[in-house]
Amino acid sequence: MAGFVFSMQNLLDMKEKLEEQAKNNYSRANMRLQEAEEKLFFLQNRWQMAQVQLTEVMVSVLDVLEIRQKEEAAEILKMYVRQQEIVVRQREQELEEAREQLNEAMKERKTFEKLKEKAFEAFIAEENRKEQKEVDELVSYRYGTGAVSMQ
Repeated sequence: MAGFVFSMQNLLDMKEKLEEQAKNNYSRANMRLQEAEEKLFFLQNRWQMAQVQLTEVMVSVLDVLEIRQKEEAAEILKMYVRQQEIVVRQREQELEEAREQLNEAMKERKTFEKLKEKAFEAFIAEENRKEQKEVDELVSYRYGTGAVSMQ
């Protein structure tokens, strides 16, 4: 029995490598998203603390300069929060794109694996057909030579 050789094995290998790269890209995108979300959470907490400090200053002593500083600090933090929310949305978009690329790479790899399976099944069927033909020829030869010696 001859060995099975898949004619598109190099393409299948390439598709597997592309899938691995897509997995790595997805992992990196996911990590960047998590970092952006953590930073957003941190900024939101700082902004909330600034709001609380501003409220405390406004309720306690009427120091206009301190109130103004707390308002400006709160506004700056609010601006940072908005910017970070934009970054988070961008990272989510990047993650979605990486997910789509990963899904496409997996589909392509699976397609080539199916082609390989079908080619292997065809190879096995052909080998079985050849083997059956050899058995038939051997039986025919033995029957033919046995019939001649009986006469």
